[in-house]
Amino acid sequence: MSPEERAREQDAILAALAPVADGLAATLGPFCEVVVHDFRRPERSVVAIAGSVTGRQVGGAMSEIGMGLVARGNDADDELNYLTRTQSGKLLKSSTMVLRDSAGTVFGALCVNLDVTTLHRAGALIAGLAGVADAAPVPTTTFGNDIDSVVDSLVDTHHLHQGKTWSALDRDERLRLFAALDADGVFAVRGAAQRVAERLGISRASAYNYLAQARATAPAPPQAGTGRQRNDRNGEPT
Repeated sequence: MSPEERAREQDAILAALAPVADGLAATLGPFCEVVVHDFRRPERSVVAIAGSVTGRQVGGAMSEIGMGLVARGNDADDELNYLTRTQSGKLLKSSTMVLRDSAGTVFGALCVNLDVTTLHRAGALIAGLAGVADAAPVPTTTFGNDIDSVVDSLVDTHHLHQGKTWSALDRDERLRLFAALDADGVFAVRGAAQRVAERLGISRASAYNYLAQARATAPAPPQAGTGRQRNDRNGEPT
């Protein structure tokens, strides 16, 4: 299959899923949002959306979760029934199902987000009355129409995990930071190196140099900033 034929097939799959998103959101009600993502353009990956749980629009950006799937490429798996929290405090129960073309290439995702904030509060009240300990904290995910905010969030999360200012990091620590960002798909975003450089207070040339060195060294370490609680195995969330 030629690149043009593959692109047409992928476009057709995305177009076919738009009415599916509308139908799912209408069936599950006002607390549901269904999003169709095109991974070929992470800066504006939202090609269809039904419902308004995260406030995104068509042309909006993917979250940290989607960027992680992009980084895993064709090894990406479905992420089902995980919990995450929006920056406004909404608790979401979500599932992210990767889209593959006939060649098995991952090129997008269908995501379902349910706002379970009210249900969680009721459950917490019942648990408190029953004397049951609180559940583990739920990680916050950046949902928005601007990819820069997602990149900033990932940089800040990984940098805070280091526990030091950039100037206090030694060479190995700086390389681990860039390796972790690369593993999370940050550098799949156009212009991300410049954004990362600005966030860390270094030059773009230095950012490219650290990225090249990180890719040339040992495999990236476990992703410290984006681990998520999920039901199928302890790990991630779109």
